[in-house]
Amino acid sequence: MGQLRLEKVQEFIKQEVSKMILTDLKDPRIGFVTVTRVEATGDLRQAKVYLSLFGSKEQKEETWQGLQKALGFIRAEVGKRLKIRHSPELLLQLDESLDHSVHIQTLLDKLKQEEDQ
Repeated sequence: MGQLRLEKVQEFIKQEVSKMILTDLKDPRIGFVTVTRVEATGDLRQAKVYLSLFGSKEQKEETWQGLQKALGFIRAEVGKRLKIRHSPELLLQLDESLDHSVHIQTLLDKLKQEEDQ
């Protein structure tokens, strides 16, 4: 599979999973989620879906449980929407880079306040 096609498929999966989380999943446990990126294997057998979860620790845990429960539905829908014979096995991964950058920004802000005083 060409690199360009792989990138298009990854972007398509990212957009479709985002749409599903926003509109199709009715699980009340699922809070605010952002699909940050998708990494698929060259043969499209597997795709890692990286997610950023927002809220308290408890809210994030509930959201994660709701997403895990919906994984079969999401995979089936991705297969239908992609129109390929075998839909990839989806693996959910937490993307904590956003949390990390927010933490760094907080530390930088705190340092600046201390300097100003």
